[in-house]
Amino acid sequence: MTSYAQLLDQVREGALGPDPAALRIAVAFTTRQAARHDGRGTGYRNEVLSLRLAEAVGSCAVEPGALPDSALDDCVGADLARLLEHPLEPVRVAALDAYLMHTAPHTRASGAESVPLPTGSSLVKSRARARAVVELLDLPAGATVLVVGVVNSLLAELRSRGLDYVPCDLKGGRTEWGEEVTRDALGAADACDALLVSGMTLGNGTFEPLREHALRHGKKLVMFAQTGSAVLPRFLGHGVSAVCAEPYPFFWLDGGPGVVHRYRCDGGRR
Repeated sequence: MTSYAQLLDQVREGALGPDPAALRIAVAFTTRQAARHDGRGTGYRNEVLSLRLAEAVGSCAVEPGALPDSALDDCVGADLARLLEHPLEPVRVAALDAYLMHTAPHTRASGAESVPLPTGSSLVKSRARARAVVELLDLPAGATVLVVGVVNSLLAELRSRGLDYVPCDLKGGRTEWGEEVTRDALGAADACDALLVSGMTLGNGTFEPLREHALRHGKKLVMFAQTGSAVLPRFLGHGVSAVCAEPYPFFWLDGGPGVVHRYRCDGGRR
């Protein structure tokens, strides 16, 4: 798979599984959350669109308040072929994710390494996920990582390993440690040794330029994905070096045990 557009075309044509026109979404829902972990000076909000296809759930995060209520009505009972052509990018991404979760779920046969997350507070689980993600970078101390989609637990894990980073997020602002957050990911990428990127970039259209940058310059690109967890492993070896996939339900939804699924280029390709 060489581009996101080509992946979409293959799914629309039924080249990767059943005809999407024959599959319908039974349930569409949004999950909205605000969090401020103990001991942290800042908080954050999440909003995620999720589509249920049989046993699978596909998801795409959106900026809080950006998704119109009509999107849910558009999705319920609609066939996948129609949703893959929907005018809203997050709907198209969630539909693609649901299709690929349905046809090729996260299993060892697909190249996934399942990593358990412990029970505990949201901060305990956030830190455990951060370790699972950052281990995929496998960089020497002193390397600089572009982090697209600021998550303080990820930044803290990078700091603990002696890695420098450039935080980037479309919202801008500052990190927990007062560092300025750039909005220009590609502008900052040249000076970085590797990229650590949120799956949210699928939903806002910024994934492809980052993938192409990593491919062109031979840099590691590690994705951490609640958005498009079944989509991004398709790009292993095509700019993406590794993926930490986290399908719904996400770690922040309850205190029980959880799991993430890690993929590496040398661990099989879907």
